[in-house]
Amino acid sequence: MAFITDTRVLGISLSDRIENVRTQWAEARAKRAVYKTTREELSVLSNRDLNDLGISRSQINNIAFEAAYGK
Repeated sequence: MAFITDTRVLGISLSDRIENVRTQWAEARAKRAVYKTTREELSVLSNRDLNDLGISRSQINNIAFEAAYGK
């Protein structure tokens, strides 16, 4: 009687997992940079400039979030 042991591992390899994490991290950093830049640029505008754009100061964080991450 013979026994067969199958040692194949199904799924992605460790290096693929690491690369996926690295890619997700880079994407998250890029989105965070868009959020931060948008927020900073809107924050330096005067209330009059914001009013001309139809934006109140309380909307800045929401607008920056939508710019970076979508709705």
